[in-house]
Amino acid sequence: MNPGFSTYLNLLRFGAAMVVLLSHFAYPRFSGGDWMWVRELNLGSDAVVIFFVLSGFVIALTAESKDDTIGRFAFSRLSRLISVALPALVLTWILDQMGSSVDPSSYFAPYFAPLPLWEMLARGLSFSNEWSGLSARLGSNGPFWSLSYEAAYYALFAVCFYLSGLRRAALLVLFCLLFGLNVLLLMPAWLMGVWLYRNLHRIDDLSPQALMLLTLAPVAVYSLSLAIDLPNILQVNMQPVFGGHDLRFSDEYLWNAVLGGLTTLHLLGAAGLARHADLTRLARPANWCAGGSFSLYLVHYPVLQWLDASLPALSNLGLLTGTIVICFGFAAVFERPLPAMRRWVLNAAYHIRSSNRDLTKPLGPSM
Repeated sequence: MNPGFSTYLNLLRFGAAMVVLLSHFAYPRFSGGDWMWVRELNLGSDAVVIFFVLSGFVIALTAESKDDTIGRFAFSRLSRLISVALPALVLTWILDQMGSSVDPSSYFAPYFAPLPLWEMLARGLSFSNEWSGLSARLGSNGPFWSLSYEAAYYALFAVCFYLSGLRRAALLVLFCLLFGLNVLLLMPAWLMGVWLYRNLHRIDDLSPQALMLLTLAPVAVYSLSLAIDLPNILQVNMQPVFGGHDLRFSDEYLWNAVLGGLTTLHLLGAAGLARHADLTRLARPANWCAGGSFSLYLVHYPVLQWLDASLPALSNLGLLTGTIVICFGFAAVFERPLPAMRRWVLNAAYHIRSSNRDLTKPLGPSM
């Protein structure tokens, strides 16, 4: 993967997180309806699908280039998720307690589900909050649902990539039953990201004109699809309902698959164009912004809810700016130090193993 494409992916990741934030800020109770067009176009849900494609791409890349064993893969994925998810859940619970005590009317279903801290941590850190029969909103933190999907995709990918034979088949069946229909319905978009990584070599044979077409045509098709309301057409007229099963966040799975395909084709073209583009000046700011995008995505809703309840006189600009500042402050404490945290954990594990080996060595002859 060339540096230009890496920079573009960072910009896209940050942009998608901002779109999700704006889609929640657009609720009339936060911004008075001035941003309702973002909700009417359902851009926030579409941005999550883009995250899934990017996630599949990155996981395929790291599995082949860094994580050569399933143990290393598990450590990389769990440390990435838990380093942000744990403090995000605790912060959500604290802000919900503070905000609901100041203005209880701001915290209502379906945008808030009061849970004790132990249950939020149990559901959230097991990432089972949207698996079969376990669906639950974690306080005011609606966006946490996608981590439940992500963790499931990581597990299914690891089984397919690192295992083989009967053990792989048995675990795939077991995990599919555990994760449930809703999770599996959005997996095609995630798998398209895996396909993208494994087919990047195809751009070597494409002309600049073909790469430009690949990059721009999906954007045009996406815009046209929104203009003719294709997502709703697919959902109402073509999408099986599975006997009335509550699809929750997977209720547009056909459109999400189409969007995943458009995103994949766009990124394939962008990867080719980026080889010849000088994005050096954007590399550092793009990397910095992307380095806080996970926190921005996962923390913004409870922060937004708390600020709105606690400071009702805050202007729209103040509410949006305050939310972003708090999210990036959270990222500075919990997300950006991840490499150092991983080194500390690995070093601690190494010293513990060394100490245990020393204790089990036979003693020498008595003097």
